[in-house]
Amino acid sequence: MNIPSGPILVVEDNPNVLELIETTLRFKGYPVVTARNGQEAMQRIAQEKPALIITDILMPKMDGYSLAHAIRKDPATRRIPFIFISATYLTAEDKAFAYSLGAAHFIEKPLDPEDFLLTVAEVLTRQMATGTLHSPLDDEDFYEGYRERLESKLRHKQTQISRTERLLNTLPPAQKPAFEALLAQAVADRNEIQAELDQLLKTLEEFKRRQQPPVQPDAGGSG
Repeated sequence: MNIPSGPILVVEDNPNVLELIETTLRFKGYPVVTARNGQEAMQRIAQEKPALIITDILMPKMDGYSLAHAIRKDPATRRIPFIFISATYLTAEDKAFAYSLGAAHFIEKPLDPEDFLLTVAEVLTRQMATGTLHSPLDDEDFYEGYRERLESKLRHKQTQISRTERLLNTLPPAQKPAFEALLAQAVADRNEIQAELDQLLKTLEEFKRRQQPPVQPDAGGSG
């Protein structure tokens, strides 16, 4: 096994998933550092110089898509490969957007440990052999693509919530707790996605305002 020159950074807000990934990697001898969201990850990247980043997408404060875009925009971190993992962003469009950001791989949760370790080894080996340089996605393309993904996921979550609420009204008491837990998680995900979308729309509005040409003073004057 090729041991990378820097640690593997795992970015995941679910503590159980984070522990599973960290334990799996350490068992194979990889050095590992962790972060709970994109903001923490940016601090870790500056401190640790990771050889690989494995990141969830749906996270508070700064999600995986935004983290990846920030990594690719900075010349100092542009060569770091990253792998997306997700249980939420699983459509073909979600994955296409992930790869447009320069992802080396996309893994669906729940993780299969053997496949996961094979993917990690392949990505690290390829990176050490080629040192691939990834160009960043244009800011406007990123914001628009990201907005489409958030809006699509928001619609999906709202549909999921409505279906679960209707189902709860028909279930016997013994079956309700499990679906109530599913509903609570779906509502939490919906609220998190909505908050991310609200923030993105503000950022996109500010970006477009900065792109507008300055208003030229009237060249004519009174006679």
